[in-house]
Amino acid sequence: MTYDLGCIVQAFRHGPGKFGTSVGFELRTCTVRPGPVWTPNGFDLHIEHGLDALETADIVVVPGIGLPTLPPPEPALDALRAAAARGATMVSVCVGAFVLAWAGLLDGRPATTHWAYCDEFAELFPAVRLDPAALYIDDGDVLTSAGLSASLDLCVHIVRRELGAAAAAELARWNVIPPHREGGQAQYIPETMGRSSFDGGLAATMSWAAANPAVVPDVSALATHALMSERTLIRRFKTEVGTTPRRWLEAQRTARARELLETTELPVEVVAAQAGFGSVTALRVHLRAVTGATPAGYRRSLRR
Repeated sequence: MTYDLGCIVQAFRHGPGKFGTSVGFELRTCTVRPGPVWTPNGFDLHIEHGLDALETADIVVVPGIGLPTLPPPEPALDALRAAAARGATMVSVCVGAFVLAWAGLLDGRPATTHWAYCDEFAELFPAVRLDPAALYIDDGDVLTSAGLSASLDLCVHIVRRELGAAAAAELARWNVIPPHREGGQAQYIPETMGRSSFDGGLAATMSWAAANPAVVPDVSALATHALMSERTLIRRFKTEVGTTPRRWLEAQRTARARELLETTELPVEVVAAQAGFGSVTALRVHLRAVTGATPAGYRRSLRR
C-alpha cells in the first residue's frame, strides 16, 4: 500500500536529519525480488534492494499489503523472523500487522491494525492480544499502528523514541500534524447501529429514544414507552439487541454527543444536556471510554 510506504518515507527519509537536526535515519526500501513491484494504487514501484537489506537494519518497518489475509511469500517471513531474532526493532503500519503476525512475531503480544480488519485479524491470529481501539502500540522491540494516517503517528513516536522530542516536533511541523494526537482509532470507528436500522418488537421505542436521548432519563422511561415492565424490557433487549437497555442507552447518548461535537459549535455543557448526560463529567467519562478522547480533544480532531 503506497500510502503506508509514503508515511514511512516522510518520517525516515525526509524527516529529522533533513530539516535542521544533526542526526537522522538511513532508509532503504527492499522487496523479495528487486525490480518492478505491483501496487493496487494504479502504478508500479521500482525497488532496488532485496531482502538482504534486513540483515543489517536496526528498525524494520512493514507497510500494509493489498491482500493481508493471505500469507506473504515465505522468504519475506523468514527474513523478518531472522531480523527479529538478531534484535532488530520490528514495526508494522496499518494492515502490515498481518505480515508480522504471519511471521509469528506478534504471538502473545499486544498489537493493533486498521479497525476495519480487526475481526479478520482476530480470527486468523487468536494468540495476538489485539487492541482494536489503539492508535498505535509500543511493546518495546515490536510496534504496530492502526490504519492509514495512524502510520505517521507511529513514525513520529519512533522518531521521538530514537532521537528525542525536538526531532519529533520538527517532523510533526514539517508534515503539518500534531506531535501527539489525542485518543485512539476508536473515535474513527463508525457506529455499529444507525438510527434507521432498528427492527424487532422494540423498534418504535428504540427509534424514539435514539432521536430524543435528552428526554429519556433512565431505563424505566424506556419501559414506560414500550408498555412493559423493566424486567421484561431487559429480557427483550438481550434477545433482540444483544445488550442491556442501560448500555444501549449510554451508547445512543454517546453517539449523539459525538455528532454534536463534530457538527456544531455548541458549548460542551449544552452538548452534554442535549445528549442526555446529566453533567459534563458524565459525558467526559463515557466519551473517553469509547474514543479515548476528551470532548474538547474529540472536537479538535474530528471537526467536519
